Amino acid sequence: MADKDLSDRPAHGVETGRPSFADWSRIFLGELAATSSVSAAARLAGVSTFVVYETRRTDAEFNRAWQEALCEGYDHLEMGLLFRLRAGEVKPAAGARRGVRQFDNATALRLLTAHREAVARQRAMRDNEDAGTILASLNAKLERMRERSLAGAHGATNEPAGQERDADEA
Repeated sequence: MADKDLSDRPAHGVETGRPSFADWSRIFLGELAATSSVSAAARLAGVSTFVVYETRRTDAEFNRAWQEALCEGYDHLEMGLLFRLRAGEVKPAAGARRGVRQFDNATALRLLTAHREAVARQRAMRDNEDAGTILASLNAKLERMRERSLAGAHGATNEPAGQERDADEA
């Protein structure tokens, strides 16, 4: 009787000579981030696209890492496109010995529009973090005020009668 793989990861064809999950997933995710191509990444990792899609469906951590790799891949694509849009592309000109640098303004504007939305999301996340920091600071300040108030109330009970002050009078 064959030993069963009891790990959290699905068994991925140990008998078929495929690389271990740890090996192929590291290679796959790295190549996915570099190329944004599932087929190319699976080929380099030495596994089929069926295996990677099945693993993505059954392994939440792998699915999360896949999404992160795709986001990184799209960031690379966007940066490459942004460079081409900023620098222009040299294209041959009719009857000229040298090419002419051309700029794709329509694509540049679409990219800026998409980027504006991404920046707005990032700023909203940053503002939300800033709000959390402010809230934590306010809570800490209120806690210190409570502690002083309690310390003052305990100290006031030790004062002689008629000497206690109301907190509003202080």
